[in-house]
Amino acid sequence: MNSPELLPILCFPDPRLNTVARPVAAVDARVQELIERMFATMYEASGIGLAATQVDVHERLVVIDVSETRDQRIVLINPEIEWASPETRKGEEGCLSVPGIYDGVERSVAVRVRALDETGQSRVIEAEDMLAVCIQHEMDHLLGKVFVEYLSPLKRNRIKSKMIKAQREAERD
Repeated sequence: MNSPELLPILCFPDPRLNTVARPVAAVDARVQELIERMFATMYEASGIGLAATQVDVHERLVVIDVSETRDQRIVLINPEIEWASPETRKGEEGCLSVPGIYDGVERSVAVRVRALDETGQSRVIEAEDMLAVCIQHEMDHLLGKVFVEYLSPLKRNRIKSKMIKAQREAERD
């Protein structure tokens, strides 16, 4: 089997990253192909999560694999957080759309999320620690929010300048 074609990942401050995703209407062959391409793109970029918004598809779809072995795929279609723990923790986060930048973000330690899986079946996932953080991070993308928006305006502007400079340099090369 051929490996799926990789998708280009949008980089902050691309305004398309601020698009609010619409619900997936049907889990059909198009969506299943998108899921495969998103996993291939995420694995190639050494990520643990990828939201459709990051590949310029503005639908409520997230792929996640936080396993060391890269074989515990989680697909969340039209995810909704049903519960988030009141206990929070600040942890270092990075993002495939903000390469090379890591900073502390406060997140709930545990969440319960309801979503459709890749077959269209409804499921509930209870997650804690890194998986809970990853789910919250990716679901922010579906709302048009990038993790740097949790940082101070000064930090965010520095990151924005750094990303724009890196994009200009990449375009020159």
